[in-house]
Amino acid sequence: MVTTTTSKTHSRPPFWRDLRVLRVVGQFVAIILVGLVLWWLFTNLVDNLNRAGIRTDFGFLTQPTQFTVPYFNTFNARNPVWQMVLVGVKNTFLAGSVGIIIASVLGLVVGILRLSNNWLAARLATVFVEFFRNIPPLVVIVFFGSAVFTFGPLPILSEALELRLPGSSDTFLLLSNDRWGIPGFTSRGNVPAYLGILVVGLVISVLLWIWRTRVNLSTGEPHHRVLWSLGALLAFAGLGYLVLGGPFGVEWPSLSENRRLIVSGFAMNWGFMALTGALGLYTASHIAEIVRGSIQAVPKGQTEASSALALSAFQRYRFVVLPQALRIAVPPVINQYLNLVKNTSLGLAVAYAELTALTQTSIANGRPAVQSIVVMMAIYLAFSLTISLALNVVNRRLQLVTR
Repeated sequence: MVTTTTSKTHSRPPFWRDLRVLRVVGQFVAIILVGLVLWWLFTNLVDNLNRAGIRTDFGFLTQPTQFTVPYFNTFNARNPVWQMVLVGVKNTFLAGSVGIIIASVLGLVVGILRLSNNWLAARLATVFVEFFRNIPPLVVIVFFGSAVFTFGPLPILSEALELRLPGSSDTFLLLSNDRWGIPGFTSRGNVPAYLGILVVGLVISVLLWIWRTRVNLSTGEPHHRVLWSLGALLAFAGLGYLVLGGPFGVEWPSLSENRRLIVSGFAMNWGFMALTGALGLYTASHIAEIVRGSIQAVPKGQTEASSALALSAFQRYRFVVLPQALRIAVPPVINQYLNLVKNTSLGLAVAYAELTALTQTSIANGRPAVQSIVVMMAIYLAFSLTISLALNVVNRRLQLVTR
């Protein structure tokens, strides 16, 4: 019996019917169309600017700003525009950083309280979340600026409240409706050397953290990473301060003779406080819901197992629940941080000299609008990409490694 087998020959379809070819051609055509549209928009913009006699280069960055920046005595109208941009970047960075700290701490606490067995604490946390989460951030900022500072109960700067330390004549807090003064630091020399010592201490603290982690993984002993690392850093900071003879000292806030300026310590203007306080509370309401949902997403058996091990409520959250909830919470929290930094552009409502407000003032003083906005957009893009990069690295470190 002879069996014959026939092999089927598979031939590729013609290129105009091949899906792989059609996908590549479709993407290539889409890129060309988008490029042509962008080129048409760009050339049209350049032609319109040329007809209007408006410059299309970025040479305006070296020209004087022709205006002053509020609360920046070292900046005058003769400073170039690029220095004004740096001032805006600094103010945006400060507002975003402080706002992120407030939102993170408060959001974590409120999120945990939302699940508390204490009826009053849980209801107060719910009221906080529902109140701030359902109000536009601009309204919250304007409310803080008006109700707390402009028309609030605080006196004017010349009649500022001076809170002193018990048994001392040093003022640790100045309160007014325009500025607040808090203790600051003053240099006494050898500051670069002290910073170098702190860098060495930080490197050693990181190495100790890695060492204690490896000891924990290899032997199962408690790592005590925080105690080791923080102790080493504090030791370097204290010894460096003593060896260098005190490179800096505390400077208490005080008013000038005419009581119109805060001449020592660290001064915070009302726009900064209204913006950071409002954005911190608004973003905290969203982070609290993320924390609550992340905690509830942790399997219930984890909580039951920690209770069976006789862990206290604090230990249960510290060692079992929160580490697992953090893996779930980090990705949505990244979006909240990005929104907070971008929402600092609303600081113009309370006269805070952040990047958007200074850019609009520069445009109003005759600087080209298109180039100014392009610079501003590039800076906000850099802020967002930097935050995303840093937190995505943290997110990858927190994820479980699967086989």
